[in-house]
Amino acid sequence: MSTVANVSAAQIASAQNTASTQSGLKAEALEKTRKAAVEFEGMTIGEMLQPMFDTVDTANGLFGGGAAEAQFRSLQVLELGKQIANNGGIGLADSVYRQMLAMQEKAQQEAGKS
Repeated sequence: MSTVANVSAAQIASAQNTASTQSGLKAEALEKTRKAAVEFEGMTIGEMLQPMFDTVDTANGLFGGGAAEAQFRSLQVLELGKQIANNGGIGLADSVYRQMLAMQEKAQQEAGKS
């Protein structure tokens, strides 16, 4: 595992502990929320990469071209986006995670008032 991933995992654990004590959310809920944020970032990165791969001419490449490659390229690009997000990403998951926690806290507060 790379140093970037280790630092990121340590930061995530620290943020989850802080968020759990501040928001009262369970660790399991925090983990599911974090996973959803990272998956969202992966899909977003994949969608951003898609136009780049759509313009690449692979017909003259060693393994390139053909209908099969064109058919599976979108899946390959989405997996590439997921791998980028799982290895630190571009920071989008952190912002999404914080916003999701804020929304969950607000929902809990509103449910507590009822």
